[in-house]
Amino acid sequence: MAWIIWLFAAVVLGLAELASMAFVCLMLGGGAAAAALSAALGAPIELQVATFVVVSALALIGVRPYAKKLREHSSETDADIGLQAIEGGTALVLEHIDKHNGLIKIHGQEWTARPVDPQLEYEAGGEVSIVEIRGATAMVLRL
Repeated sequence: MAWIIWLFAAVVLGLAELASMAFVCLMLGGGAAAAALSAALGAPIELQVATFVVVSALALIGVRPYAKKLREHSSETDADIGLQAIEGGTALVLEHIDKHNGLIKIHGQEWTARPVDPQLEYEAGGEVSIVEIRGATAMVLRL
C-alpha cells in the first residue's frame, strides 16, 4: 500500500512542476517514484524514505543544473524564430516605397513594404529598418 502513496506523491509533484517549471518538483517527484519502486519491492519505510532523500538530492545536484541549461538554451533559440527574427532587422529596398507600393528583400525573400509614416518615401537601393510586420507587409523606417 505504501507504494501507492509514493506514486501518488510523484504524480502530484510532477503536476506541480508544470506550474513552476523550476525543475525542483520534478526532481522530488523522481525521488518519490524511486521510493515507490522500493516500497513495491518490499523495503521497510526507513529505506523508502532514505531512497526518496538520496534520489531527490542526487537529481537536484546532478540533473537539475543540466535541465535548466537545456531550457535556457531552447528559449534563447526560440526567440529568433518567425516574425521575431524579422522585426527589428534591416532590409534592402528593391522598389520605391511609398504609402501604396514598395518591395524589400528580407533574408533573401521579397516582401511588400510600406513606410511607418505614410508621408515618407524610400528609393530603391537603400536600407530600411523593419519596425513591425502587419499581415504580409513589412512596416519600415529609414535607418
